[in-house]
Amino acid sequence: MKTILILGAGKSSTYLIDYLLESAHSKNRKLIIADLSKEIAEKKIKNHPNARAEPIVLEQENSRKDLIGQSDVVISMLPAFLHPIIAKDCLAMGKHFFSASYESEELRQLEPEIKAKNLLFLNECGLDPGIDHMSAMKIIESEKAKGHEIIGFKSYTGGLLSPESEDNPWKYKFTWNPRNVVLAGQGTSRFIRNGRYKYIPYHMLFRRLENIHFEGLGDFEGYPNRDSLSYRKIYGLDNIPTLLRGTLRRAGFCQSWDVFVQLGMTDDSFQMDLPEGFTYRMFINSFLPFHEDQKVEAKLKDLLPWINDEIMDKIKWLGFFSDYILPKTKGSPAAILQEILEERWTLNPEDKDMIVMQHQFEVKTPSGMKKITSSLVCKGQNQEYTAMAKTVGLPLAIAVDLFLEGKIDIRGLKIPIIPQIYSPILEALESEGIIFEDKEEQIG
Repeated sequence: MKTILILGAGKSSTYLIDYLLESAHSKNRKLIIADLSKEIAEKKIKNHPNARAEPIVLEQENSRKDLIGQSDVVISMLPAFLHPIIAKDCLAMGKHFFSASYESEELRQLEPEIKAKNLLFLNECGLDPGIDHMSAMKIIESEKAKGHEIIGFKSYTGGLLSPESEDNPWKYKFTWNPRNVVLAGQGTSRFIRNGRYKYIPYHMLFRRLENIHFEGLGDFEGYPNRDSLSYRKIYGLDNIPTLLRGTLRRAGFCQSWDVFVQLGMTDDSFQMDLPEGFTYRMFINSFLPFHEDQKVEAKLKDLLPWINDEIMDKIKWLGFFSDYILPKTKGSPAAILQEILEERWTLNPEDKDMIVMQHQFEVKTPSGMKKITSSLVCKGQNQEYTAMAKTVGLPLAIAVDLFLEGKIDIRGLKIPIIPQIYSPILEALESEGIIFEDKEEQIG
């Protein structure tokens, strides 16, 4: 009997746990679900005879190693900064390690020892990173096999609301980590366009947008992720003249969000200590110039003349022109903004989320240029079975299942860009309703 240890029973673990439990009896496997809250872990197990819930104290080495020692495979659904700790424990104890998070430099330093111990440490096997890698590599390898040359590749992903739940002017609510949303894009974005390196500093990011269309859903806007350049090597497209990876939001979101960026309200570099009773209006006014007579609304338009009525309506809807008392008065501007947004962008019980992903390829063929557009739309069922949980958890669950079946026999520190890994995972995802629709058209 093989034992799978899942560390973390949060929202993203729902599909992962269900998938592995479904075949646990027939495949003679046991699951240990460990979380800070044993009660949360027990709810996810649903009294399955092949599973048990355990509390874990991550700061205590003995608590971690006791559970890891009982397992054959460890899946970490913990915050990314904890992965190196778990990975080092797994390495010391000779256990295979799987995660949906980015492969970190700390893990890369472990690569020689991972290989020497004949272990598989598979990272970036969730949504983004994960499904984006696998679906892109399938097309890249297919086109290369035909002797075609890929000269342009753009890839965009967004965690958003399903259309029926877009009930506010932003058409947005938090469907994943709110802090990551508030701090998104900070730094400088790097990509290559028509053979020329391009850099976009944070204060310009939400003005440099591309329109992305999905059949049946309408228009979205994409802004570049921080680092696209490193993916030329990862995808085997070292000399490609255009490569860009980005994030999707509903059309109109980014220009409105840019108001907060330009004012400095997303700054996380200093701490504010505001008086008790400070209001939303006072908070936004603290980032505007002093004027004896002008109201906040007028000062805002004077400072940022491009603000139109639609943007003003979005800011008003969030309460920034009101006398509501701030929910938090101490912290960085970004932290205070996050508290405000969490009150307004909280999902209702009936809300459904949606994942959208689109790859755009420009391919040089003997008969001319063609464009391949590969699109994924995945909608959540409810607040437990979300699209985010499905697309993050299922690839990881399928990877572990295939590994234990012996259908993935690669070892070392890996991400899912190898056909032996991504081909069977993508095939299994299709049977779970995660399907890309591809469209080809001649463009020259």
